[in-house]
Amino acid sequence: MTSVVIAAHNEAAVLPRCLRRLLDGAAPGEFEVLVVANGCTDATAEAARSVPGVQVVELVEASKAAALNAGDEAATRFPRIYLDADIELSAAGARTLASAVTADTLLAAAPARRLDVSGRPLAVRGYYAINSRLPAFRDALFGRGAIVLSAAGRARFDRFPGLVADDLFLDSLFEVGEKREIGAVTTVVATPRQTRDLLRRLGRVRAGNAAMRATDNRVRRARRASWLVDVVLPRPWLLPAGVCYAALTVLAGIAGRRNATQQGWGRDESSRTPVEGTSR
Repeated sequence: MTSVVIAAHNEAAVLPRCLRRLLDGAAPGEFEVLVVANGCTDATAEAARSVPGVQVVELVEASKAAALNAGDEAATRFPRIYLDADIELSAAGARTLASAVTADTLLAAAPARRLDVSGRPLAVRGYYAINSRLPAFRDALFGRGAIVLSAAGRARFDRFPGLVADDLFLDSLFEVGEKREIGAVTTVVATPRQTRDLLRRLGRVRAGNAAMRATDNRVRRARRASWLVDVVLPRPWLLPAGVCYAALTVLAGIAGRRNATQQGWGRDESSRTPVEGTSR
């Protein structure tokens, strides 16, 4: 018996695909699916209601934290999966994640991730050639678009803080041994389609992470030189990608400081926009 909470802000373009993937192959009543449409100006709520078995909560405010808290208030089951609306997680994958925190001493788990860089410009592919190898992602909960908590794991906190980096917040709550990447399940994370979209996303992430670290000393510190020490030096052929990564990181840091007071979603829209001639 698993609850799935999906916070959705203007996700009509991608939410039906997410729900179909999750519920195809699910037994009746196996998943309690709650979509929290927040601050939407598109047909997100209608798209969710069109799928049998999906419960919809609507909020006026556009806030992922508020949406996650509203979803938690409505959810009745554990384990509990927090799933991004643009991520496809199969019923079998959701089942495997839930089992990991039910049959083990784990309190939290997340799938492995595969970064989709197909058709992206060289700068974006270079950045993710480094990012995909960073040790910070080993057994971390962030950056996968799906996190599952056991009842004991969820009891670690009261409410999601009103900050952007909800996955970094959840990651900070658990020690090594209490959380794990479940390699049998993989989510595909779409990367920004253009370099300017990547910079916008990185600026938002940097600002959100900085705000989270400023308010909670449990949040892991960033290792600024990890890209060089852990990734490029052992693999010198990645130096051009490393230069790209470093340059974009510096520019994103500047953008992050400019966006330090930004609230709301502020997400990358490019990876949610179907490319002409595709069925995304």
